[in-house]
Amino acid sequence: MSKILEIKNISKKFIKSIDLSSKFINFFGDFYREEIIHAVDNVSFDVMSGEVVGVVGESGCGKSTLGRMVSGILPITSGKVDFKGEHYCGFEGTSYKTDINLNLKIQMIFQDPFSSLNPRQKIIDIISEAPLHHDLITKKNKKSFVEDILKKVGLGSDVIERYPHQFSGGQRQRIGIARALAVSPDLIVCDESIAALDVSIQAQVINLFLKLREDFNLTYLFISHDIGVIQHIADKVVVMYLGQVVESASVKEIFSKPNHPYTQALLEGVPTLDTKRKVYTPIKGEIPSPLDPPTGCYFHPRCKFSTKKCIEEKPLFSEISPGHFSACHLNKN
Repeated sequence: MSKILEIKNISKKFIKSIDLSSKFINFFGDFYREEIIHAVDNVSFDVMSGEVVGVVGESGCGKSTLGRMVSGILPITSGKVDFKGEHYCGFEGTSYKTDINLNLKIQMIFQDPFSSLNPRQKIIDIISEAPLHHDLITKKNKKSFVEDILKKVGLGSDVIERYPHQFSGGQRQRIGIARALAVSPDLIVCDESIAALDVSIQAQVINLFLKLREDFNLTYLFISHDIGVIQHIADKVVVMYLGQVVESASVKEIFSKPNHPYTQALLEGVPTLDTKRKVYTPIKGEIPSPLDPPTGCYFHPRCKFSTKKCIEEKPLFSEISPGHFSACHLNKN
């Protein structure tokens, strides 16, 4: 497989500047400072053509921010993203590449299938809006084009004149998928695309993603907080914690030989059909604030293997076996 996406040391900082009153108070002492949130911190990994890369981690770890940067919705603070060997977006004086044809090749499917659809537009207009705007179709073949796309996602042609509120959550998500497919993308970023759905519907949508992958030769960046879902759909797993990648490997390697203590803790919480008694021990404590991250290894305040070195020194993200990368001081570097 060829490399389709290359993410190189990308970071995203959200900065809240101090207001005028705080600046005035600062004349009498250094009381207020800018608040800087390190949402994504120096993340790098590659995505191969036709591959499903699962990005997993707790809420607040930077998964969605990463997905929005890859899809071009959010500007990057530093680093760059290359798509098919071409510079797609990055921090080089400008935030976005102006080549609209390249931008169309990366699409995003959002978590909430209701708020991501325009409630005032009919389904035929929601799906055909982008293809019409970019001259991919004509008004003459608009109806047949939309009907064909809807058929591919498991919806009938009789729904094209309806509005989003007339559908169930699973049906709305299928409409969101159809909208993404309408511009013939090569890479789709799925941001918690099944999290808002019932469990039975989740399975149907996952199967739809896999079928569309084969039919359209798609590549997915699949973002989820549920590592059990990632196991069923992904080829490779990227585990994030507090804006950083702590482990990356094939899905088989992650589930058979998890290396990082955080990955091990996530896997311990996955339900299984094993009838043996199992005591579940949740990860202690809460994820630290990105406003004031811990020193050394970010996971050390919650890690049962934490040592003095973990508190003082940041671990290197290094290859521990072919294709398996981890950032932990327990590894022999």
